[in-house]
Amino acid sequence: MAHDHAHSHDGHSHGGHAHAHGHDHGHAGHSHGPGHVHAPADFGRAFAIGITLNILFVTAEAIAGLTTGSMALLADAGHNLSDVIGLLVAWGGATLAKRPPSKRFTYGLRGSTILAAMINALLLLVAIGAIALEAVQRLAEPQPVAGVPVMIIAGIGILVNGGTAMLFMSGRNHDLNIRGAYLHMAADAAVSAGVVIAGAAILLTGAAWIDPLVSVAICFVIFWGTWGLLRDSVTMSLAGVPGEIDRDKVEVELLISPGVTRVHDLHIWPMSTTEVALTAHIVIPSGHPGDAFLEEVRHRLKHRFGIDHVTIQIETGHKPDCRDAHCA
Repeated sequence: MAHDHAHSHDGHSHGGHAHAHGHDHGHAGHSHGPGHVHAPADFGRAFAIGITLNILFVTAEAIAGLTTGSMALLADAGHNLSDVIGLLVAWGGATLAKRPPSKRFTYGLRGSTILAAMINALLLLVAIGAIALEAVQRLAEPQPVAGVPVMIIAGIGILVNGGTAMLFMSGRNHDLNIRGAYLHMAADAAVSAGVVIAGAAILLTGAAWIDPLVSVAICFVIFWGTWGLLRDSVTMSLAGVPGEIDRDKVEVELLISPGVTRVHDLHIWPMSTTEVALTAHIVIPSGHPGDAFLEEVRHRLKHRFGIDHVTIQIETGHKPDCRDAHCA
């Protein structure tokens, strides 16, 4: 029953397509094209591998950080721990999104992926705050750091984080939830590289203040990636039109359909980090054009804009009950 959705508007129930007010609802857009990415099916193994590798690495890094007194290593271990949690959250969201629709959650739990992306962004911000606080304290009172152990552990970190990031690379442009996982790991690979550079600089100069300075640089790297993730996940949670879709172009696409004179109550929103839904009222004075018309519109919206779930209400020209900003 994954796509067995029932649509109704303005309190009108319907047993078929047409009913008393001349409205029609096209149950269109329930197919998923080849470009459609489903995280649960594609990335379950990647999450399992990534989480296992990172738990092992965090443990080793934390022990090394405590032994050598390296703030950069401890900061990186703390951030890697937040990544383990972040990967678990992303995996949980992707798994919940597979749940079928129910009477209460009529779209299933697809929105879990949006919540997971937002939680991941917030976790990263908390990690930034913790790293920055410790780094500032270390800048005030620099402490000696053993350079070689720092470089060895961080070098391993480049391999672990970079390898895990590669597992999620293919989905980063199609799924915000997967992008969150990818950004965590890619940022960590860059951070580990920074730690290696700090270790080398300390060996050459003996300047202990380089270590906390690298920690501050780590904060900027993480924040740069996190800001976009937070912005996009908040926009999605508020049912904003996805950034890759131009609402005005969608309206034009509907208007150029045969017989259509007007479009109103057009709504486009993300059902999950991979699926987009649309509802619209279109005015066709000549009357209902038939199911083939609805299927053709659905096909165009899917292939031009990647909109998966389309519900269209046909009207013959009576004055609509105008409720939104796009009715005029």
